Amino acid sequence: MRHSGLVSSSSKKNRRSTPPPDPTPLPGLIDAHTHLAAYGGRTPEAVHAILDHAEAVGVSHVVTVADDMVDARWALKAAHWDSRAFAAVGLHPTHAADLDDASRAEIEAMVADERVVAIGETGLDYYWTTRSDDCAAPSVQRDAFAWHIDLAKRSGKTLMIHNREADRDLLDVLAAEGSPDTVVMHCFSGDRAIAAECVDRNYYLSFSGTVTFANSDELRAAADITPTRLMLVETDAPFLTPHPYRGQPNQSYCLPYTARGLAAVKGLEDEEIATILGANAARAYSLSLR
Repeated sequence: MRHSGLVSSSSKKNRRSTPPPDPTPLPGLIDAHTHLAAYGGRTPEAVHAILDHAEAVGVSHVVTVADDMVDARWALKAAHWDSRAFAAVGLHPTHAADLDDASRAEIEAMVADERVVAIGETGLDYYWTTRSDDCAAPSVQRDAFAWHIDLAKRSGKTLMIHNREADRDLLDVLAAEGSPDTVVMHCFSGDRAIAAECVDRNYYLSFSGTVTFANSDELRAAADITPTRLMLVETDAPFLTPHPYRGQPNQSYCLPYTARGLAAVKGLEDEEIATILGANAARAYSLSLR
């Protein structure tokens, strides 16, 4: 007797827990946004192992990012444990209510560290305001966002943006506050019109595995109109694993899959896009590579 439904359910569960195979190496890449602590990078040994795996397929460096104060501390530790990691520190908009005098002082102290290359991820997230009682209200998010913008300008470091279902308000806040010299639109998810406006403002657009998804035609159109000089590539690991491994665990070693997807969109050779994207990340974050 065949239990096809049971087998199918078990197979799907196993697939979701199975990491993708290693991609063919594509040297020159830098993961512009990842979360090392979220996929095991909480000891020096674990961080070394993750970055050894990434380097073996051509991903030489990563920027590991904070969502909250606990993650900010982990990100900074990882950046000191391994020279291939750099840190971004700040409060995700859903945690904006955590911004008080103590957290402001701690973030400012972190930002003074040379291993911190960006402020963030910060911005606006309206998706979770209607889905979680723990999410900061839009007005609280906007106030915290304005503080992070000011910190980026005072410190001279890159502003790393999180935007979910808040395109117009987010761009309006940036215009009202005045953008820092360098802005990275992490995991860009807007349409071609929003991409064009970001390009006009000279913002970097960082593309994740979502650009490879079958239902992402508009996102690919946005990538198509983005000049290569303003393009970055990221994993946002452990999330957003690129096609055909969507739903499986993501790590920085998976970055070449997305880079090859962008190469196809731009009509470039894989090796050419990797060189461009890596150089862009080094420039966007003023990375000292060694």
